[in-house]
Amino acid sequence: VQLQASGGGLVQAGGSLRLSCAASGRTYSYYAMGWFRQAPGKERDFVAAITWSGGGTTYADSVKGRFTIYRDNAKNTVHLQMSSLKPEDTAVYYCAAGGTVAQVKGAPRYWGQGTQVTVSS
Repeated sequence: VQLQASGGGLVQAGGSLRLSCAASGRTYSYYAMGWFRQAPGKERDFVAAITWSGGGTTYADSVKGRFTIYRDNAKNTVHLQMSSLKPEDTAVYYCAAGGTVAQVKGAPRYWGQGTQVTVSS
């Protein structure tokens, strides 16, 4: 599976942004998907993940209620809708894939390239 993230940009605090991750590979729909982020000088942190069916999601506490992950298996895409953005959400965001949500959270099998999100105060 190859992953291509897009949708990053500059947004003011309180604004919204939607990230997309396009996947290639015939077995995409059988993978759990997720998003991570890495701020300058910090470790890469888990943000959100979704099961292969889309029926189950999990989020980091810092984004609960503000971010929504969803997927469209017909289009081989997964999205991260981000609302009420804060300056501390500024980071490079990466999409990832794995066999299960637990695997995605702990050790994703595949990584996409990052997309920069900058939230100004």
